[in-house]
Amino acid sequence: DIRDDMPDDLSPSAQIDYDRLLGGLLVEGFDERSCRSRYQFARYHRNAARVPSPYLIERLRRQEALQKKCGPGTKSYNNAAKQLTSTQSINGTSDCNYLFLIIHAGMGNRMLEMTSAFLYALLTGRVLLVDRSKQIASTFCEPFPGTSWLIPSDFPLSYNEFTERSPESYGNMLQDNVIRGNTYRSLTSARPPYVFLYLDGDCASNDKLFFCQDDQQFLQGVPWLIMRTDMYFVPSLFLIPSFQDELSKLFPEKDTVFHHLGRYLLHPTNDIWYSATTYYRAYLAKADKVVGIQIRVLETKGILQRNGPFPHVLEQVLSCAQGEKLLPEIGVTNEAATGNNNRTIAVLATSLSSWYSDQIRERYSEYRAVDGTTVKVYQPSHEEYQRSKNKKHNMKALAEIYLLSMSDVLITSAYSTFGYVAQGLAGLTPWIMYKPEKNLYKPENHVVPKPPCGRAMSIEPCFHQAPYFDCKAKRDADLGKVVPYVRHCEDVSWGLKIVNETRL
Repeated sequence: DIRDDMPDDLSPSAQIDYDRLLGGLLVEGFDERSCRSRYQFARYHRNAARVPSPYLIERLRRQEALQKKCGPGTKSYNNAAKQLTSTQSINGTSDCNYLFLIIHAGMGNRMLEMTSAFLYALLTGRVLLVDRSKQIASTFCEPFPGTSWLIPSDFPLSYNEFTERSPESYGNMLQDNVIRGNTYRSLTSARPPYVFLYLDGDCASNDKLFFCQDDQQFLQGVPWLIMRTDMYFVPSLFLIPSFQDELSKLFPEKDTVFHHLGRYLLHPTNDIWYSATTYYRAYLAKADKVVGIQIRVLETKGILQRNGPFPHVLEQVLSCAQGEKLLPEIGVTNEAATGNNNRTIAVLATSLSSWYSDQIRERYSEYRAVDGTTVKVYQPSHEEYQRSKNKKHNMKALAEIYLLSMSDVLITSAYSTFGYVAQGLAGLTPWIMYKPEKNLYKPENHVVPKPPCGRAMSIEPCFHQAPYFDCKAKRDADLGKVVPYVRHCEDVSWGLKIVNETRL
């Protein structure tokens, strides 16, 4: 088995001493052969990771015990599943309440939505279960010891039929006065067996009341919450008063939520991990520096996605990389630089199009770098179009996300969840290539922005479609100014992201 015969030398100086348990996030006891990425992650990440808090580690162990106690196949799960088809309202409480996440969207969004749902389950004492029908078992290992997070195939509800128009959605229940009560809803009224939470980017204002304190108190008594989202909604959880103290204890460094939870929860299956690590060993491991460049063109024409080639995107990439000294300048002649520079930089480019990496490779091949550095450019694949329902496409995308996270420095594209995930896993603060917001998806004037890029405030992803309703004041407000550690995103001015105020 070639996966077992891989030598340990990742570079001329072998990385022998690495933290396989990621500072205590992980536990021993899993079968390493069945999921190599779980314990090998640290071997391929040269950047110093942030240290998880002892309280986060304690809460993860408690969550693992809950998942095992109440997971599929247990008596508690079987009894809870029967409640779903009951016509009776729920008046009492149970030791086992559930959050079931319906998976959809592209790979970057999937990873963000799973991490967001896990944090919400952690905060509310719920068992997290995920949709088994969206290739999750073929892309990610089981994260919890002694149990499964996949919803059983005999789950009694036809959850794929739930939409924003479903009467079971929380927003529609509020709108239709199904949930009776005072100004908001009665905390003493009986709860339904389940509530559908529609939290996609296009959700309505009533759906976004999920992020209000009163609504959270009501939802706490619902045995099953069935969630659909394509967003990283973590920043809005930090604005809910009842969660704030707990979140501060879990994450003293507030901008490490995805960094810790993503590395705890998400472990690529062996085939995907093997693809990423063998590529890393073959092309990147022996470079003095790996520069990851993630290029995502969001422009569309009609219903078609346009990936280029766009010369202005290429110039933006090079202006950013060279202006920020991430790549050396290119000389105007092919004369050798003075001095004795044996330094090598490997550029790892990810894009749906190969044109951009081809052009960067050609420029550094035609003329030498002014300081004599050798620049080599690599791109693992170029799929041309995103196909989020295609298993092979998703496996390639996940391998490339983890490859990007193995970089030493990162340049990412504005608004791209693919880049958000890579930076979070790596713990790297990226340089973000700007894009005019008024034209996020529409054809633009194709001029390189000035400046072409800027350093992100933190390693956290952006919540693109964050609510702007002030639950306490009962009116719209600027929620990027409520607390110092939740700010508007650099690449999406209406979005929200978590920052660590001590690092500002």
